Amino acid sequence: MGATDRVEITGPLHERYEEILTNDAVEFIADLHHMFEGRRQELLTARTRRQERISAGADLDFLPETRDIREDPNWTVAPPAPGITDRRVEITGPTDRKMTVNALNSGAKVWLADFEDSNAPLWENMVEGQLNLRDALDRTLDFTTPQGKSYALNDDSELATIVVRPRGWHLDEKHILVNGQRVSGGLVDFALYFFHCAQRQLDKGKGPYFYLPKMESHLEARLWNDIFVTAQEKLGIERGTIRATVLIETIPAAFEMEEILYELREHSAGLNAGRWDYLFSVIKTHRTRGRQFMLPERNAVTMTAPFMRAYTELLVSTCHRRGAHAIGGMAAFIPSRRDAEVNERAFAKVREDKTRESTDGFDGSWVAHPDLVPVAREIFDRVLGDRPNQIDKTREDVAGTIKQGDLLSVNTAQGGITEAGLRNNVSVGLQYLASWLGGNGAVAIFNLMEDAATAEISRSQIWQWLHNDVTLDDGPRVTRELVQRIVDEELAKIREAVGESFDTALYQRATELFTEVALADEYADFLTLPAYERMP
Repeated sequence: MGATDRVEITGPLHERYEEILTNDAVEFIADLHHMFEGRRQELLTARTRRQERISAGADLDFLPETRDIREDPNWTVAPPAPGITDRRVEITGPTDRKMTVNALNSGAKVWLADFEDSNAPLWENMVEGQLNLRDALDRTLDFTTPQGKSYALNDDSELATIVVRPRGWHLDEKHILVNGQRVSGGLVDFALYFFHCAQRQLDKGKGPYFYLPKMESHLEARLWNDIFVTAQEKLGIERGTIRATVLIETIPAAFEMEEILYELREHSAGLNAGRWDYLFSVIKTHRTRGRQFMLPERNAVTMTAPFMRAYTELLVSTCHRRGAHAIGGMAAFIPSRRDAEVNERAFAKVREDKTRESTDGFDGSWVAHPDLVPVAREIFDRVLGDRPNQIDKTREDVAGTIKQGDLLSVNTAQGGITEAGLRNNVSVGLQYLASWLGGNGAVAIFNLMEDAATAEISRSQIWQWLHNDVTLDDGPRVTRELVQRIVDEELAKIREAVGESFDTALYQRATELFTEVALADEYADFLTLPAYERMP
């Protein structure tokens, strides 16, 4: 099963894994790896070189060498594909069995089936997630809790369209080796789903659709497009069948939105405003640049901050000018079964957020919980009515008005840096990493569904505050000693709140990792890289 002369599978092979890790499927992975791994490594090196220039004082800007693409009014992306013409509400979440059933039944138009930020890349999660997606398409998927509650799929006509998010270019899959070399995690996720499910989706009148994360340049989009062309050719599927939505969740990509659409134009399904990772990228990219690029604490940064407004309005204008969907950001609130007052305040914020997005021209938006689907849908129904989208709203008032300085005006965000903010970063980071290392990447913390972006922002802000000698608004300067003391204090609070189920060994690993990536002299590009090496 799976292992061939050039492919070695080092992960454990549990029940039914042979249905996914077939010889033909892993040879398909190996072929794509052989053709494209060199380019992936070159692009990762290019990221490092660009970061070195920015750290030395250079600023991001729109690319002069691609001006012709931006100024050419005559190209558009492919028309919306079946099943993703109307995307007014999309739900996100990992591909475990319960989430798969709940998301498909949620009433959302699309389910972002996530192998990335809301999924911990435990080997079992990656393979069993592929099984769950295939079983869902075959209608053989159900789920029963230990308490006896059963979950089953609704009729096909009521199910959300599956759109798979593979891992980003920076992550490897250490359990699949081709000629002794690790394979790209994103390539594995894409290839296994495409190999097993592309035709299944086509048989249902839809197609193989993807969300592409962590993109930093149009050349990275070109790599994906070339992989799509090759994969379709190898499996005898018509070119252009694949459609992909790119998450604009890095600030370098914000300066190349138009070029990214252009590179993927025959396979493009639009762009998404990945707000939490975008904030992480803003901090990460400018972490050594001092107060000019210093954000207030995480919870103070809203979508109305001028630099965030510039980012979202440019995204809508760019997409609609090229006939592409513009999909809004995440509503991460988790409704409380016990506190109606908390829910009332949170639902009001969700409605305000989705009203802003729909009015700005977004064609749909994300939620993290099924209870938020009707809330978001009500807002978008009010704007869209019977129309599937509002791509025809071209935002001519925005076109050409967003300049370099608008996207880089980070220091215009209002808010402070307080001890409470520091403590929140520490607590959320510790709780999330403990869950992630235990195999769960979607975690409810303080009534919010958190994913890896949360932990990235939390540790990156602490690193930036520490290395730029920030003094808290209500306290001392941020030092290693202060952070370590707060880590100890917040860990004690978590232990008390969790009680007897507190896993001392797991939290010790999480604490060691968090302090490593928050306090080290050298900044780790992604905390999931050292975290993955600590995972079986």
